[in-house]
Amino acid sequence: MLIELRAENYAVIDHAIAAFGPGLNLLTGETGAGKSILVDALALLMGGKASAELVRHGADKAVVSCVFESTAGADAILETNGIDAEGAEIILRREILSTGKGRVFVNNQPATVAVLKLLAPELALVHAQSESLSSFDQAQQRILLDRFAGISTESVAEAHARWRTATQKLDQLLQGEQDRLRMVDLWTYQHREIDQARLESGEDDALETEKRVLANAEKLYAAAMGAFDQLYEGGASAEAALRAALRNVEELARYDGRFTEAAQQVESARATLSDVSASLRDYAEAIDASPERLAEIEDRLALLDRLKRKYGKTVAEVIAFGADVASKLAEVEDRDEILKALHSELDLAGAAYRAAATALSAERKSSAAKLAKLAEAQINSLAMKVRFEIAVDSAELSHMGSGSQGQALKGHGLSRADGGQETVGALAPEGTTRWTPHGWDNVECRISTNPGEPLKALDQIASGGEMSRVMLALKVAVEETSSKTRKKNPTPRTLVFDEIDIGIGGRAAEAVGHKLKSLSRGQQVLCVTHLPQIAAFADQHLAVEKREDHGRTKTHIRVLDQRASTHEVARMLSGATVTDTSLQHAAQMIAASR
Repeated sequence: MLIELRAENYAVIDHAIAAFGPGLNLLTGETGAGKSILVDALALLMGGKASAELVRHGADKAVVSCVFESTAGADAILETNGIDAEGAEIILRREILSTGKGRVFVNNQPATVAVLKLLAPELALVHAQSESLSSFDQAQQRILLDRFAGISTESVAEAHARWRTATQKLDQLLQGEQDRLRMVDLWTYQHREIDQARLESGEDDALETEKRVLANAEKLYAAAMGAFDQLYEGGASAEAALRAALRNVEELARYDGRFTEAAQQVESARATLSDVSASLRDYAEAIDASPERLAEIEDRLALLDRLKRKYGKTVAEVIAFGADVASKLAEVEDRDEILKALHSELDLAGAAYRAAATALSAERKSSAAKLAKLAEAQINSLAMKVRFEIAVDSAELSHMGSGSQGQALKGHGLSRADGGQETVGALAPEGTTRWTPHGWDNVECRISTNPGEPLKALDQIASGGEMSRVMLALKVAVEETSSKTRKKNPTPRTLVFDEIDIGIGGRAAEAVGHKLKSLSRGQQVLCVTHLPQIAAFADQHLAVEKREDHGRTKTHIRVLDQRASTHEVARMLSGATVTDTSLQHAAQMIAASR
């Protein structure tokens, strides 16, 4: 769960610290005090988009940080990304500079926004006030259904990746004939140039060494023979001196055994000297000061340098480039066979995807009926009377028929996982325009809020209050079901609702309070509210207050005790002036909520 949240120089907040506990944590306060800003700060720590506009006026940077209880899943993500765990807690921090740049830290170690996004599902689910109906699109509705059913799309994503790769290969092979012929000419020239060079890996280094020897042959010969004379051949050579010394030491050893080992050491040194001298002589005799060979080496090195400038930094890379070109040429020569093999590969990949996507659709349709039934009951418990369903449209099935993937080809774009479009190529199998890594289903929530009216998509609901309750009911249905399927004694995940009660009041508000309270029994819930009927249900009540100090606004957060919480609920009931009647009413509401 979320233990603490801090914000410094963030929007209108100069410095604020909020400590949270288990159960239902409610944040209340006057409009503009900064309640929703705190939720936005938490969303930023979950990988949300940052902007220089978030930095408080006059400050160099904004800093937001939080402390969560860690989970096994979060620890695994940290390990995968090379970040050390910090015991039972995980610390997130994000800095936004006034220039627009920023930094991310996890457990005080540098990280990235991508890591925050990976951690977010393990730590918190934030439903911010800015979460409009447009953000709860069909993609989000599909994700909600999959979460409810515990559906994994990994197998479909893997099948989609294989199919897309096969499609790309086929597309590349079927590109324009003119381009293909032009590339064949280029590859043929490159292959011939590299092949004729008869390259050997590492030969440039060996040739450079030989070049240095040939270029300095006279110097090397003089040095080697000079050393040979001084060590062995000359009248005053080191070998002659050692030979004379050895005779004297052997004479000593005849009379005193202590010099026996010394005599052996001198003999060993003389033998070593003899070996070194022989090596120097052989080296000098082998030196061939051949101008022809030197010119030959320089020509060869010039050729290698020219090839390396064109095809790689080393001879090995040039050889590898030549092998790759040869492979491409072989593919061109065997184009018909390769085309047949690619069609077969595409058929198999398409069949595997269809099987995985069909199974996924069946699972979604079964789960959609269950979730719709639960959600309808949850919505109606929030002072509404509706009919609700979740439609799973698998219309792709009707477009595919039984033909081969390798049949008629047409241009199209492939959907990305985020709902956008990406172009795989000019050509792709017919009937696959809805193939995505998460299946081919369109998931849509539909509702009728009045008797006798037909079911309509959520974006046709006019009332903001109704929309808020539908969103809450859906999420409660999903989270309550998810909590029942978790392992025993899980670390509770934090759910955050920012003013989910907009547009409701009275009996509906009390029903929302009951719903949030029920949800908080299994998970930590944070909720920003303006309604006393909901505030009365708080396990922990935090008041967000705005004050003016030296001409600047400052935000302060207080954890309220029972008496202060009663006073805050009374303020929400009666306004600026808290009366004895409103205090009594507040006390009764809090007592009833417990």
